[in-house]
Amino acid sequence: MSASSVSAKNKESFTRTIIVAVTLCLVCSIIVSSAAVFLKDKQVRNASIDKKRNILIAANLLNDDTDIEKAFANIEQKFVDLSSGKIVAVEDPSSFDQRQSAKTIESSIEIESKSDLARIGRRSKIASIYFVRKNKHVETIILPIHGKGLFSTLYGFIALRADKQTIVGLKFYEQGETPGLGGEVENPRWLALWQGKKLIDNNGRPVLKLVKGSAKNEFEIDALSGASMTTRGIQNMIDYWLSEQGFGLFLSNLDIAQYTTVNRGGGLSGSVEGDA
Repeated sequence: MSASSVSAKNKESFTRTIIVAVTLCLVCSIIVSSAAVFLKDKQVRNASIDKKRNILIAANLLNDDTDIEKAFANIEQKFVDLSSGKIVAVEDPSSFDQRQSAKTIESSIEIESKSDLARIGRRSKIASIYFVRKNKHVETIILPIHGKGLFSTLYGFIALRADKQTIVGLKFYEQGETPGLGGEVENPRWLALWQGKKLIDNNGRPVLKLVKGSAKNEFEIDALSGASMTTRGIQNMIDYWLSEQGFGLFLSNLDIAQYTTVNRGGGLSGSVEGDA
């Protein structure tokens, strides 16, 4: 076989290899794209269920046999203008995204450094909150909170009784703190310490303190052992979101008696969009 024949054969083999590789890439791209489209709705549903689950945990309403959708039927979403503390309507409750809203100049405010205890930089003008109803009466108020820890921004929900002072529960659903130290914010035993504690005094001021050692009264909670920076971040987060910069005005203005009958003007029951 001549050298020219060998060269032509090699070129033909190389061309076939390229064609096969390109074809495989195209086929794989189509498969991946199709899978992404096919799975998108399922991922959205799973995210929604997970968010509802975390809200129910904060409200101390989730047991091993709880039907999440059925339990969430008693929870109503509302929207609050944080500057006025009033419940408001939003144009499209189902697509409201509080975290994204905080990133948009038109729908957020920049927080002055001296006031930014939670170290979040900006916050949405509108916040999503939840009412838990029992026999048409609001018995629990659930507020989304977030703020910087040591290595991450922690996102969670804190639930209060209708007295607007007593903690029902706390749940962090997203955090990247050190496992075994700051990561203990997800430890159920530590979270259980929050139940029944007083978050706010009779004047509407946040008074709860995370303390080293053992808590001595209803205004104290044991700090996380070996995680002083995460503990400080949680303290600052609580102080910020319960101040007038956060939900302070809303809680001060809130007349629970106004919501003893279902009023869905401010949100959509069952929706979980718009959290911090």
